[in-house]
Amino acid sequence: MKEHAVKTGDITVVERSPEEIEEAHFRPLQWSLIRRLFSYTGPVKSKTRWLIVIVMLRPLQLSAMIWASSRIIAGPIAEGKIDVLPWAVLGYAAIALITEGMMRWRQRLALEIGQIVVNLLRAQIFERVQRQPMSFFHRMKLGRIISRLTSDVESLRVGIQNVFFVSVVQGGQMVVTAAVMAHLDLKLFGVVLAMAPILWSINRHFRVKLSNLTRSAQESFSRVTATLAESVSGIRVTQGFVRQETNAGFFRSLLADHSRYNLALARTSGVLTPLLELNSQFFVAILLLFGGWRVFHGDMAVSSLIQFFFLSNFFFSPIATLGNQYNQALVAMAGAERVFRLIDAKPDWEDDPAAVDLPRPATGADNIPVGARVELRNLTFSYIPDKPVLHEVNFTAEPGQTVALVGHTGSGKSSIINLVAKFYLPTSGVLLIDRHDICALNSKSLHRQMGMVQQQNFLFSGTVLDNIRLSRPEATDVEIREAARQLDCLDIFENLPQGLFTEVGERGSALSVGQRQLVCFTRALLADPRIVILDEATSSIDALTEERLQKALVALLRGRTSFIVAHRLSTIRHADQVLVLDQGRIIEQGRHEELLAQGGHYAELYQQFVQMEDKPAKNG
Repeated sequence: MKEHAVKTGDITVVERSPEEIEEAHFRPLQWSLIRRLFSYTGPVKSKTRWLIVIVMLRPLQLSAMIWASSRIIAGPIAEGKIDVLPWAVLGYAAIALITEGMMRWRQRLALEIGQIVVNLLRAQIFERVQRQPMSFFHRMKLGRIISRLTSDVESLRVGIQNVFFVSVVQGGQMVVTAAVMAHLDLKLFGVVLAMAPILWSINRHFRVKLSNLTRSAQESFSRVTATLAESVSGIRVTQGFVRQETNAGFFRSLLADHSRYNLALARTSGVLTPLLELNSQFFVAILLLFGGWRVFHGDMAVSSLIQFFFLSNFFFSPIATLGNQYNQALVAMAGAERVFRLIDAKPDWEDDPAAVDLPRPATGADNIPVGARVELRNLTFSYIPDKPVLHEVNFTAEPGQTVALVGHTGSGKSSIINLVAKFYLPTSGVLLIDRHDICALNSKSLHRQMGMVQQQNFLFSGTVLDNIRLSRPEATDVEIREAARQLDCLDIFENLPQGLFTEVGERGSALSVGQRQLVCFTRALLADPRIVILDEATSSIDALTEERLQKALVALLRGRTSFIVAHRLSTIRHADQVLVLDQGRIIEQGRHEELLAQGGHYAELYQQFVQMEDKPAKNG
């Protein structure tokens, strides 16, 4: 993959184009992936060693069984030695019992090792995804991440506990049997060796085609998973705009595309396996002709031909199995390629190793928190290179000030918030927190002193209490109730069916939109942040609840530095600064009354807000 690094402050940013990301899907299969995959068996080294020993012994055991059965037929049975036959059969049964017992042990060990590898891979994927910055989630679909954790990792399980060890057993079976056949009759074994170039040519012809089809089938399944996840998340929009049939048609087309690749893969495999089997039977027929000719001319004993015939069947029988294992190996390799690509994905930026923690000053007089000083100097930012959404923004929020961001959609309000929260880094210019360059600050220490409530509130499965406690895991129930009481919403929580112990459901579906927003508000304030970010935080709360909340906000935001994006005038009026944004630039700056007196863009927006608030009253 082509990539180049750009130095931003103390942080290296890795930039990639979408074309380069897609190009990585077509890298050739690498056997080094197998070695890397088996490196995950480290926690169970002893079990892995035992498994390898058992796998190595199994071909010897299977060959011994075939050799013993052929010797019984060619010896005691052919020669009429009735007294020797029971003992020979008893010996054969002992070998068979040991062989099958060890096979059960092998299967159990392989299952345990496969589970260990799967758990480690899924844990590592989850850890790496959690460390990625926001830009990663904008370009990586949720369905693709889910596909890596499910189908791709599952294909690796099959590869490590079935394909690899079964292939070793089958391949070892052929090698051991070949050695016995060469010792028994070198001339007939020469006929067997003549088959090798033909099998190699067939395998080489189908290998590339199977590899490409397998990779395409895996990619098409990722598209199916991504679309399914997106459709479920957006079901309200789908039903609201009557898009069910349209979306179903699109989904059917993706399924048809996935089926086409699977059918092509099955057809190709359906040709390869019978072709290998046919060649095996063809060479067995040649062995019978050549061996029979030698028996007729006294060059070979019948008993030796019987033994060789048994061994040749045992030699050729793994070919079809190896063909199927090869197909599964391609699936596992394609899955490994994609899983490790996700694990190895470098974050667009990472904290500098020398990054320092943001100091937290002691609480001021009367237990009033000390807010952070936030300064933006000539700050420019772009999500896509050469397409800036903020242009040389300059302003300073002194400790304890409330800054309101106002402007039409797309003016850059959310971008400023994302930069203050260090979800993204400035393209150029400087953002200072307490006079520290944000690029030189440890992200965790910054986020521990920050509370955020967004318009798109998100709750995790669990109780209301669990969701509030996310911001401070060590907080007691009493502290959580006190935070809700300060917000004047404790009674709202207590009126829920089980109070604070009410299950919120998936994504908070058991609560109303306003109740979810209040949970997020309490969660943010429980963290006792120095910087508070409210992005349309009161948009989902009714007017009566907002009036109660505004009274609490006056006290709770005192001393804290806050950034507020809101269209409701009740929040904007009391701000220490109002920044009016338009196309990524600050076009007006000042207090509410000052900007109204200027009669500029803010005054125009204010008039629109007033008219919107007056309409319900007039209609009533």
